[in-house]
Amino acid sequence: MKRYLPIIALLFFASVPLWLHDKYYLHTLVVAGIFMLAAMSLNLLLGYTGQLSLGHVAFFGIGAYTSALTSLGFSLSIFGYQITHEPWPPFIGVILGTAVAGLCGYLIGKLAFRVRGAYFVIVTVSFAEVVRLVALNWVELTNGPLALPGIPPLTLGFEWTGYMTFLSKAQNYYLVLAFIAFAYVVIKRLVYSPYGRAMIALRENETLAVSVGISVTRYLVLAAVFSGALAGLAGTLYAHYIQIIDPMIFMFLNTVTMVIMVITGGKGTLAGPVVGGLIFGIAPVILRNYVGPEVQWILYGVLMILIVYVLPDGIVPAIERWFNRPPTPAEKNGSSLALQTGKGRA
Repeated sequence: MKRYLPIIALLFFASVPLWLHDKYYLHTLVVAGIFMLAAMSLNLLLGYTGQLSLGHVAFFGIGAYTSALTSLGFSLSIFGYQITHEPWPPFIGVILGTAVAGLCGYLIGKLAFRVRGAYFVIVTVSFAEVVRLVALNWVELTNGPLALPGIPPLTLGFEWTGYMTFLSKAQNYYLVLAFIAFAYVVIKRLVYSPYGRAMIALRENETLAVSVGISVTRYLVLAAVFSGALAGLAGTLYAHYIQIIDPMIFMFLNTVTMVIMVITGGKGTLAGPVVGGLIFGIAPVILRNYVGPEVQWILYGVLMILIVYVLPDGIVPAIERWFNRPPTPAEKNGSSLALQTGKGRA
């Protein structure tokens, strides 16, 4: 039964636009799904290698800006040379945004994984701040605080096959759902491969893992590349869905949101970021209907504290322990009595 749960969940979420006709709630699910994808990417680092990245939003923003600029085109002067880029189809921007974010993950991984603990956190936060300042001050390229408006919606296809443009909320919902399913499969294949087992070994006991020949830098950088690429993919989807981005996309709050989704859902589990993303992506919208903005954040924080206090390992590990727990003596006696009664009647 356990192996069919992801398929059942996918079918359920695929049915949502069929009975949920409120566009605002559908929009909320699309945005929550995009951040859920970003949280899944962070879980590769935090959950499977034990490295906390508080600058993960940098990869999200890099993917968003790369895809937006690829789709819009730009013209800038560098050292006296004029560089002009004509607009390309948005799906090429998605590919480039994902690739550039993955490349940045590789570069940061090679540099940052030479340190550990608080030093690694400082490096990632500094990287995110540098990227934010570049987006804010390189006005000729990014338009600075005035934002990049008019980003075209994602369009797939070719001239000989026809084009499909994702304009409606339902279309974008299915697009994001498809990418979440894709990321889930990729992460699962990676985690259950020898590479994934090496990452987990480094998380559990780095000294012992190194003693048996596991290369720390190699596997941590691999996790950083996959994590950065998936976060960049989430950023490209966000840019083409919202159709306007500015340096506020690099807000520290966005990284905190990803971390909350991972921790409360259950770090180091495949379904953890999905469950955490659903709860903390939808909770603010539900609270908005009943309380004011100040109380919303208070209740949001209280909910997070309660989950972490009651379920310190997260929601998904707690559910798994509940279903896998051995029966209590009372349950065993009840089962035995039922069997004896059945035999007596027979």
